[in-house]
Amino acid sequence: MNGARPADAGGDSGPRHASAQIVPGFHGAFDTLSDPAVRDLAWLLFSADLLRAQPPVAPLAQWWADDKEAGATFDWLVQLDRDPARLHETLAGAPTNRLGRYAEILLGWFLANGPAARLVAQNVALRRAGLTLGECDFLVQSRSGARLHWELAVKCYLYAGADHGARASLAEFVGPDLRDRFDWKLAHLRDHQLRLTTREAFASLGYGGPWLAQMFVKGWLFYRAGKAAPSRMEDVPGLAADHGRGWWVTRSEWPAFAQQQAADGWSVLPRLAWLAPRRLAGGAISAQGGERAAIAFPAPPEAIAPTGPDDTVLVAAFVADGAGGYREASRGFIVPEDWPARAAEFARQ
Repeated sequence: MNGARPADAGGDSGPRHASAQIVPGFHGAFDTLSDPAVRDLAWLLFSADLLRAQPPVAPLAQWWADDKEAGATFDWLVQLDRDPARLHETLAGAPTNRLGRYAEILLGWFLANGPAARLVAQNVALRRAGLTLGECDFLVQSRSGARLHWELAVKCYLYAGADHGARASLAEFVGPDLRDRFDWKLAHLRDHQLRLTTREAFASLGYGGPWLAQMFVKGWLFYRAGKAAPSRMEDVPGLAADHGRGWWVTRSEWPAFAQQQAADGWSVLPRLAWLAPRRLAGGAISAQGGERAAIAFPAPPEAIAPTGPDDTVLVAAFVADGAGGYREASRGFIVPEDWPARAAEFARQ
């Protein structure tokens, strides 16, 4: 059994499990958490944002007042990891297959039960003449009394630019199913969702105001294996340089790529396992969030394959942790052979 970390996918596209580094030693402390849902919540709070702040219309959400409050939150997460029953009950009572909804439930539970900002209301619908205008994800009050409107998004985008050495744009980061693009998501956040609390329909709901609108955008960006990430990443409008990263390969590239990695095994990640890096106990199945979707015990790469001709799958490389279990070392998408051409065209639309 080889416990080495899988090799980077190429250039600057190697996997990074980045965090905001609020709590000293966060990376090491994070790996002490064992419950999948608690790990997902910790990742949601402490991982690096995908976007930079774009004031005044799109500042970043900040749930902590200072490092002391952030440290207290992580201590609270450690205690929760020892007894996560109440969190599990909430997830079981709101089953979902949607990653964004799963993240909303986790963040809402933290705001209702955690030691930091306080939840005022969640999923506040705005309607006019029977039509739904939008829905505010979270209304939050900080410990200092600030009234905040948070819009949460958790996204996974693949870089589809033709020239990985050139300056990239957000339009070149596309969803694996080619129905979503990062520039579209940012525009919708900035021009619609973050403005909901300023609309007349919101004023009639009785929540007062004003509310400071902030975006809470987490996730992963994936770059083609064997190619360097775009240069001048810091110049990509709005993109945070320290975002979490993975790789992607086509089906024909997958066998050779997998053999080059120093992994002890591979597993397909079901959708509700797309948040935090995973850990598996020896011989165990790891359940994820509300749908109890399971990560199978790590298998050899030849056992990992998409089920349909048009399917894309997210897989993770696991290495032995020295304690009889496995930890995720990198993750990436396997895409159909024609996906790169279709993705490049989708990015140009």
